[in-house]
Amino acid sequence: MTDKIKIEQITPLLMRMADALERLAPAYHFPENLDQAEGFIWEAQLRKLQKIEVIERLPLSCLQGIEHQKQQLLENSRAFAKGLRANNALLWGARGTGKSSLLKAVHGQLITEGLDCAIVEIQREDIQDLPFIMQALKQSDRRFILFCDDLAFEEADASYKSLKAVLEGGLSGRPDNIVFYATSNRRHLMPRQMIDNERGSAINPSEAIEEKISLSDRFGLWIGFHSIDQETYLAMIENYVNFFGLSVDMEQVKSESLTWCIGRGHRSGRTAYQFITNLAGKLGVILTPNSW
Repeated sequence: MTDKIKIEQITPLLMRMADALERLAPAYHFPENLDQAEGFIWEAQLRKLQKIEVIERLPLSCLQGIEHQKQQLLENSRAFAKGLRANNALLWGARGTGKSSLLKAVHGQLITEGLDCAIVEIQREDIQDLPFIMQALKQSDRRFILFCDDLAFEEADASYKSLKAVLEGGLSGRPDNIVFYATSNRRHLMPRQMIDNERGSAINPSEAIEEKISLSDRFGLWIGFHSIDQETYLAMIENYVNFFGLSVDMEQVKSESLTWCIGRGHRSGRTAYQFITNLAGKLGVILTPNSW
């Protein structure tokens, strides 16, 4: 009788403790039907794959000055979407040069070509959740581009080892229906001083450096992005003006855009788009990137 009373008294307490633990570390939740959206984003705090109803992106034709990069990523992505093996891709280079925009534009191009492929975004700080996400996506017949924007690792950050294993390691390898794309300002994903420190402190410096930069080698496709010249910058401005149908004097706008980029300190695709956003605001025009 006493034991029964103790159990009845302890049970509610145990249930409250279980509820509290669930709130602190909820179970992983994935949509039952992964065919219902073009894109998803990983909500780490909720441990949930959230559908994205509308992906804001521009068509490939709007991205100027990166023709070779367009071709490389589109060919790799198209092969993947058609059921063929494709490389993980690292888009690296100067800030604002169109890395993320290209990735989204290529995905949009696949959709317009009738190729069923979804894009899943994960934040840099949530890389440790990749194995769980990939395990869930592996169960689907659909193909997925896993995407991490602005990927980089700082000193004393050991999570890069987990990413290495996810990309190519393990006996099972990467699932056939998943490819991993990342953008970064660094070619080797790690700061120069981090590699230099390994060179100075390791018993075998060359082995230490190889271990650090081998993460980038997991990406079979490296696509570099670089600063643009004034001619390309002005071509971007003109292309945006025509795409959004802005009624302006082109020569005056080009002159103003040069002043704008001088104020920003550099020329880039991002700077050009920011200028167009500012110009559209002055004209009272609502930009609709997804109207193509």
